[in-house]
Formats: sequence, structure tokens, C-alpha cells
Amino acid sequence: MSRTVITRYTTVNRVNHWITAICFVLLVLSGLAMFHPMLFWLSGLFGGGQWMRAAHPWIGCLLLLSYLGLIVQFWRENLVHKDDVEWIRQMRFVVANDEEHIPAVGRNNAGQKFVFWSMTLLVPVLFFSGLVIWEVYFGESTSIPVQRAAVLIHSLAAIAAILVWVVHVYAAIWVRHSIRAMTQGYVTPGWAWRHHRAWLREVAAGEHGKDVIRKRP
Repeated sequence: MSRTVITRYTTVNRVNHWITAICFVLLVLSGLAMFHPMLFWLSGLFGGGQWMRAAHPWIGCLLLLSYLGLIVQFWRENLVHKDDVEWIRQMRFVVANDEEHIPAVGRNNAGQKFVFWSMTLLVPVLFFSGLVIWEVYFGESTSIPVQRAAVLIHSLAAIAAILVWVVHVYAAIWVRHSIRAMTQGYVTPGWAWRHHRAWLREVAAGEHGKDVIRKRP
């Protein structure tokens, strides 16, 4: 393996990402336990139903704060450009893992941007609809019809978020060595050339302050 690597994610980036990921998984597990009686056994992971119900909304608050951190760090590099449209049009080559026929991609491709902006929409929807049905603090402030509508919105948004998350995880596993970028923070120049060629050129030109080429210990 080449000892020359490129810093793709800083320690702050990675810690922020994994806090968000852990919160999301905990919310999915506790949310599924409350969604259907057949899944209530999942509440045992939280010490029982009462602990789970108490923890779920607070974990949701932490998720919102953590995801706001990701937005602050990554919104600029997830802005949509005309090259993303061409990338989507060539999706058949992406699926076939034939990236020689795909336009040079910057730091993030259109698929990654889709995940980012989808969760940027869904996380606040989940948070605010969850506030409406948070009985301890807001139960008396909202009517039953409003709460029922909030439950429906919350459930639909949760299903959408889970689907987006599945796509995100599958893509991270499918594109070899992508997970290493978020666990160890670096990628090789070969990986960058194959998957994010335009970004590699920008890094080589010194256009990204935090993305630097260095020697691997």
C-alpha cells in the first residue's frame, strides 16, 4: 500500500459523524420498539420500556445538535453543481463500477449530496414532529388531532430517514475503503483518483486547507 495518503476527514469531522450515527441507530431501535408490539423486545436494550421512552426524545435532541455540526462543517462541499446532473445521468456506469465513463467528481458525488440534503430535511422534521408528541413537556399544549398528525409525519419521516441511511451504509461498504476514510481519516491517492478525481486535483493544487497530502506513519 502506498505510504502517501490524503487527509479526507479531520478528527472533529469523524467524531461528529459517529456521534450522529450512534444517536441515529439508538433512535431507530427505540423508535421501532414503540412502533409495533412485535418489536417491543428491543426496549430491553435500553433497560425497559419506561427508560426507553424517556431516553428516546433526549437522544433526538442530541442528534439534532450533532447533525447541525455536520451541516456547519459540510454544507459548502455539498452544494449542487451542474456536474452532479451529469453524474446522475451516468448512474448506470456508477452501478456497474465503471467509473472511467463518469465525469470527474469533486469532494462529494451527487449520491453523497443526496444523502446529506435528505437528512438535512428529515432530521428537523423528526425533531419538531417529535416535540409535538413529547407527552412529558408538550402533551398538554397540543390537541389529540394535532398529535395524531404529528405521529403520522414522524413515522413517515423516520421510514424515509431509515431508507436514506441504508443507502448511505450500503454505498460506504460497496465503495471499497470508504469506511476507512471515516474511521482513520485518510484515503490513498489511487482511491481519490478513481472516485473523486476533481477533488484530488484540487487537493494537489492546495485548494483545500484541511485536505492535505502527507506520508502515512
